Order: sequence, then structure tokens, then C-alpha cells
Amino acid sequence: MTRDKESKADGDACNDSVTRPDALRVSESEIAASHQQLRTLLVEQVKRCHQWADAYRAWAPEATSADLVEQLTLLLAGTPTPEPPPAKGPAQTPSFAPCEREIRSACMAAIQPLRVVYLGPEYSYSHLAALERFGQNVTLLPVATISTVFEEVARGQAEFGIVPLENSTDGRIADTLDVLAREPATICGEVQIRIHHCLWGSGKISDVRQVHSKPQALSQCRYWLAHHLPDVECLPSGSTSVAAQLALQDVRVAAVASRPAGHALGLNLLAENIEDRPDNVTRFAVVGPLTNRRSGNDKTSLMFELPHRPGALADAMVVFKKNRLNLTWIESFPKPASPQEYVFFVEFLGHTSDPRTRRALRDLEPKTVRVTVLGSYPASSPV
Repeated sequence: MTRDKESKADGDACNDSVTRPDALRVSESEIAASHQQLRTLLVEQVKRCHQWADAYRAWAPEATSADLVEQLTLLLAGTPTPEPPPAKGPAQTPSFAPCEREIRSACMAAIQPLRVVYLGPEYSYSHLAALERFGQNVTLLPVATISTVFEEVARGQAEFGIVPLENSTDGRIADTLDVLAREPATICGEVQIRIHHCLWGSGKISDVRQVHSKPQALSQCRYWLAHHLPDVECLPSGSTSVAAQLALQDVRVAAVASRPAGHALGLNLLAENIEDRPDNVTRFAVVGPLTNRRSGNDKTSLMFELPHRPGALADAMVVFKKNRLNLTWIESFPKPASPQEYVFFVEFLGHTSDPRTRRALRDLEPKTVRVTVLGSYPASSPV
């Protein structure tokens, strides 16, 4: 008998259930049965959500899509799945968070097909943030500009939108703040994504003569690029995904893009984790007509305009100190059509239903020209 045939015979013998130990066969049988039970429970859960939605609409015919999403979110959040204990030894501890996300996504789709608009194209970091927040069971709609995200939500062409708000390396996203300063929208959530940039190409790193990416991505990798590719020209593109497309077409071009973007196009990974700061995080805002109830771990965002006089900003800041509200973000931004004046964006820990927040808003009102509550939403952690 040849070696290949011997190996095949040995493999067949190992796979023969007759030779398998009883304990192994029992364990495999239990795993298969449990998996089937999980699938059955998930199908039943989706059916129950559909039945719940029908009953809710019958009870409250005026309920909007946002109302249904809010109510079901509260239901599904009522019994969070506990994380498993830390693994012993080298094995990595599994996380149930991705499973939970896709279960919620499937349940949402059963009651109300959701459309989510994001700054595209596919595999941009905004796309990854939308997937992280809403899962695979929604219709994801890419658009070319941040302002279009807001417009599509305002026109009812999408229930929710995802826009970048700030980056831990480069700071604010001016296009987002510009839209909010002109036409305030409701912020109903946040997603924080750890940004790990990769260098992709269709050849070898020695072939590279140009590096393309979105300006923010190039900025976040500027020291790495200057050190490893000092003679290479860095050129801006509309997005990291567009840059990856350019790298696919020319062996002399490399792209700074996400890992999914490069894998999707079959590019060669020339270098990974090239961001200058390992704690590089982009925070995205979820916009849409959803009013979140208090979760106990919330943030509230405001935008206000101050009178043009000495001490106006200091007087406003005293309000937050007086009411013991911890600020997590403050940003000044030129007032549209009035470049010498500013609006201020502030975020603090708390919910609009909290007594301290209500007192602060009451105290802030006479000290401002206008104050707008952009929204309260559960605080998130980077993923």
C-alpha cells in the first residue's frame, strides 16, 4: 500500500465512529443537539419579535419606525448576555458581543426593515462602524459626502445615519460639525472604532512610488510613512476604499486602508498597524429620530451660541461645574456666515431626564443666545 493510501486509511479509521471513544461521541452529540436548539430558539425569537411588532402597532397605530426600534431595543437590552469567565492558558476568551449584535439585527429586521446611510464607499471606516452598530441584517446605503448622510435621514430616505465625529489623533471632523452648526440633527448613539491602518498594494513594497488615502488616514500614519517610505509621494483620495481601488490598478501605488478593504480586493498586505498612535480611535455619531431612555450610563450632547462679550464662555462653563456634570468633549466651531463668532459643542456624562441635567439646561438658557440639545444616548467603549 502506498503512503498516500496508508494516510487515507488512517484518516478513515480515525473518522470511523466505531473507533471513537464513548466520551468523545457523547460530547459531539451534545454539541450538535445544543447547536440545533440554538438555531430553533433564534428562529422562534425572530417570530416572537414579529408578533410583538404586530401587537404593538395594533395597540399604538400612530407608532413610527423609530418608536418600534426604541421599544424593541429596550426589550432586547433587558437581559444582557453575560460574558464568559477569562480563559485559562493561551486560549483567547470568546466574546458574545458579535453574536448579540447579529441577533438584535435579525430581530430588528423582522419588525422593521432598516435603512442606514453612511459615508462610503464599502469597507470605509464609516461602513465598518455601521456594521458594528447595526449588524448585517439592514440595508446599508453608501453616499459620497457627510452632508448627504444628514440629508437622507432628514428626507426619510433612511432611518439612521453614521457620521464621523472626532478622531483621537487628528481631532474634530469639520464637515460633521459644519452640518450640525447649520441644521442641528438628533444624535441617538455613538460608535467608537479602533482604527488600525494597513498598507496595501498589488506588488511589493519596493515597487511603491505613491501612497494614496484619505487625508486623515495619511495624517494618522505620517511618521510611519516618513520613516519607512521617505521618498514616496503621499496623495489624497476621496476615501480609504477608493485608494485601495487605485492600488489594485497600479503596482506602483499603495493604499492606506482598513484590513477588510484590502482583503475584499485581494491586495497584498505590505504592512499592518502603521498608525502612529496605537490608541487611534474614531468616534462616530448615530443620527436619527430616536429618543433614548435613561440607561444609567449615558452621555448628552449640546450645541450653544454665546453673546459676543468678555467672560461669556467662562460663565457658561460655571453652569456645568455648579451642577457637577463631567464634560467629556468640548469643541468650538466658527458660526456659519459669521466667521468671527463661534458655536460650542459640549458633551457630558448624564441624561436629559436626570435632575442635574435639567437644572443645568435651565441655568444655561439665560447665558446663551441659543442652546440646542442634540441628544442623549448610551455611552460606548472602543471596539
